[in-house]
Amino acid sequence: MDVKKDIRFRVYIAFTCICLLGVAILVKAAMIQVREGEALRTAAKEVHTRNMPLQAERGNIYNEDGLLLSSSVPQFNIHIDFSAITPKIFNKEVDSLALCLSHLYNDMTEGEYRKELQEAYDNQEMYYQLFRHLPYDKYEQLRYFPIFRHGKGSGGFIAEPEVKRKNPYETLATSIIGTWRPGMAIGLEATYDNSLSGTDGSRIEQKTTGTWMPIEGSEEEAVNGKDIVTTLDMGIQDVAEHVLYGVLKNEKCEYGTCIVMEVNTGKIRAMVNLGRDSTGDYTEQRNYALMPTEPGSTFKLVTLISLLNDKYVTVDDIIDAEGGQIRFGNRVMRDSHLGLHAMPIWKAFAESSNAAMAKLANTYYYKNPDQFVGHLRKLHLDKKTGIDLGGEYRSNVKGPENRSWSQTSLPWMATGYEVQITPLHTCMLYNSIANNGKMMKPYLVSSIREYGKDVQTFSPVTVVEQVGSPAVVEQLKRCTQAVVREGTAKNISSPFYTIAGKTGTAQVADKGITYRDGYYQGSFVGYFPAEKPKYTICVVIRTRPHSNIYYGGAVAAPVFRMIADKIFAGNIGGWDGPLDSVAKNAADSKIPALQATVRNYQTLLQAVGMQVPAQAGQPGSFAQLYTDTTKKMVIRPRQVYYGNVPDVTGMGLKDAVYLLEQEGLQVQIAGRGRVRQQSLTPGTKVVKGENIILQLS
Repeated sequence: MDVKKDIRFRVYIAFTCICLLGVAILVKAAMIQVREGEALRTAAKEVHTRNMPLQAERGNIYNEDGLLLSSSVPQFNIHIDFSAITPKIFNKEVDSLALCLSHLYNDMTEGEYRKELQEAYDNQEMYYQLFRHLPYDKYEQLRYFPIFRHGKGSGGFIAEPEVKRKNPYETLATSIIGTWRPGMAIGLEATYDNSLSGTDGSRIEQKTTGTWMPIEGSEEEAVNGKDIVTTLDMGIQDVAEHVLYGVLKNEKCEYGTCIVMEVNTGKIRAMVNLGRDSTGDYTEQRNYALMPTEPGSTFKLVTLISLLNDKYVTVDDIIDAEGGQIRFGNRVMRDSHLGLHAMPIWKAFAESSNAAMAKLANTYYYKNPDQFVGHLRKLHLDKKTGIDLGGEYRSNVKGPENRSWSQTSLPWMATGYEVQITPLHTCMLYNSIANNGKMMKPYLVSSIREYGKDVQTFSPVTVVEQVGSPAVVEQLKRCTQAVVREGTAKNISSPFYTIAGKTGTAQVADKGITYRDGYYQGSFVGYFPAEKPKYTICVVIRTRPHSNIYYGGAVAAPVFRMIADKIFAGNIGGWDGPLDSVAKNAADSKIPALQATVRNYQTLLQAVGMQVPAQAGQPGSFAQLYTDTTKKMVIRPRQVYYGNVPDVTGMGLKDAVYLLEQEGLQVQIAGRGRVRQQSLTPGTKVVKGENIILQLS
């Protein structure tokens, strides 16, 4: 009996333990179901499904002429999984693949590629890097090469796409257009990132027999980015950059900036910022146009505006410069050239007399300097310009309430010291005089487009309705014209059109630089043609230490003149100028004619019943139509310098493509008609196979 009881007891114990274990399992299962069930179900689902993003296409940046300034270009990183390639396919096609690869880039021989591929195959490399940043056209060729044409499963071909932002004009206007890559953007790319970037979409994919397939109806379409249309004129931008670069290079300056603003609207047609880099060359680095500095004598216009608006003087009143040096408190204000005495105020402005302008400000505002500073604030010089571009610094316009104010602050501010404004402020100020007193806000984007249609447009904005009465503005125009007619900028006077403006020279003490270091800032800001202004141009150049050439009239004014000449002679602005005077002074008797082949000229002229002789040259060679000394037309050959990028602007498409392809360039075409612009600069060395974009009109 004891044995049976013992056995029964043990059975009960075992049964009870089993029941308790079952209850524990049920409790644990319930707890998992309640606490962790959702997460576990999601994890299980993700093993068989995944959410794949659909990337939105970033919008393009154009100018108002339709020229493409920035676009997203697909590129590919190419890898090979040699473990996926069967010996039969590899041994049969590796020689053909090596031959194709050697022809793709001409960077290695067929034998070198064959050896490299064999070594990687022997090592069974699963992620062998073949190419990085491969252009789309090369990728399209590569994926049909031997072995690779079998795809990823049998050919081991792995293509990882990436998007690169590219400017067809390369470095031109890069500080304005900006750059973009995931997580980083500057320039207009940053300012209008929300419009350009669009909204990514997504879709759900399900794994079926080892392959990910999209689930029908799960797609949420990506919304592509909108396009931005800028006010930049790439013809003017190109001219301004080349001219500024040449002066900076010749004089070994630190940096320079140039702004071209359309008078009536405030549109920025060009903005160039070039600084010396570590190699001694000049590149787009910082946006100097938006950095405040002491402006120097260009600020004297503000002093004159204040005096005239307060009706203290007229520009015909006489001011005595006292030989060009006057003491104010414990300091002496000096002219750069001594010897000036009694003269009209307009003459003092034209000669840029520091002593005269400081004396005028001190005479009328000494007892109430707040009145003078108030004029600066009415002109919005103490605020940012509000241009639609990031990185603008705030100006520094102090008043009597500032600790640094002294009894010499007023006369020194009157001549452009102890005050800091940006070159863009200076350009905006002088543009208001050209615009009959109306100050316009500068802007860089004229519209935002979606699928070719404007969804948002930006109109000109008036900052100050009138900087002065019509009588005041007329007096200011007289003063700015006198500067070029007989003052400090008479060296840039043109026989073909009139210029008005002001030179400026300031010794620099900022950003760790002292006056003893010998840095100067030379500037010139003006507008043309003076009678009916089309453009205002501001040029500011920071010289090297102790440079022999630093006056604004010597270093900056010539840049203005060269840019204005190019704009006017090329009629880039699209307005009618006094072309008769230009024609009368033309040294060349060439009639207006474009470059074409000798054969094309003969065909054209014969069609209109004219027999024009052709000087020595093959029918397929390039020529231009001239008039000789007897005023008869003649077809004269044009010299073609092989190895250099030819200038094909103005040519018909057929002739341009023929000439460029002869040089080994790959031609891309946008638009219809004749060649209006080309993306590669004429005269630069040809890189065989390089793309050149022709803009037709």
